Amino acid sequence: MDKEKIEYHIRGLLEAIGEDPDREGLIETPSRVAGMLAEVLEGTAYSNHDIAQMFGKTFSVVSDDSQEAVVVRDIRVFSYCEHHMALMYDMTVNVGYIPHGRVLGLSKIARICDMAAKRLQIQERLGRDIAEIVAEASGSDDVGVKITASHSCMTARGIRNPSARTETRTYFGAFRTDAQLMALID
Repeated sequence: MDKEKIEYHIRGLLEAIGEDPDREGLIETPSRVAGMLAEVLEGTAYSNHDIAQMFGKTFSVVSDDSQEAVVVRDIRVFSYCEHHMALMYDMTVNVGYIPHGRVLGLSKIARICDMAAKRLQIQERLGRDIAEIVAEASGSDDVGVKITASHSCMTARGIRNPSARTETRTYFGAFRTDAQLMALID
C-alpha cells in the first residue's frame, strides 16, 4: 500500500471539500487516514489462497467421515463497500463446515473472516471468499457461510434507513442441498 500517495490524495480531498489541510485539527489527518487504510484494508495484500495458507492449521479428529459439522457463530467483523467506500458494520458471520478427518483451529475461522473482510468488498463476495478460504484451509468442500450486516451506504446516506440489514448465504457441497446443515448456520 502506497501511504505517501494516500496522504497526497487525502490532502487534495480535504481541499476539494473546502477544508484547510493546514489547520490545527487536520495537519496530521492525511497521515492518520493512510495508517488507518493500511490497517483496515490489510487483506487487500493477500489472495484467498494466501489467507488459507496463513490460517490453515488443522488437527486430526478421531471419528469416521460422518456428517458432523463444526459451526462458529457470531464472528464480528467489518468491511468497506467497494461502491461507496462506506462502512459495512454490525456484521456477524456464521461459518459451518464438515471436517472430513481434519479440523481447523477455531480461532483460525475467525481470523479468516477478519482478513477476508479487510478488503474493499461487497457482502456477497465476502461470503464466497470466506467459504473458499475455509474450504481450502480445512480440506472440506462442505462449507456454509451466513453474513448479516448493516451498510452505511443505506443507513447514513441515500435512503437513510437505519434499520435495514442485509443477509447473505453461501453454500458449498453438502450445505447446498441439506436443509439441516443450512439451518446450523442460520
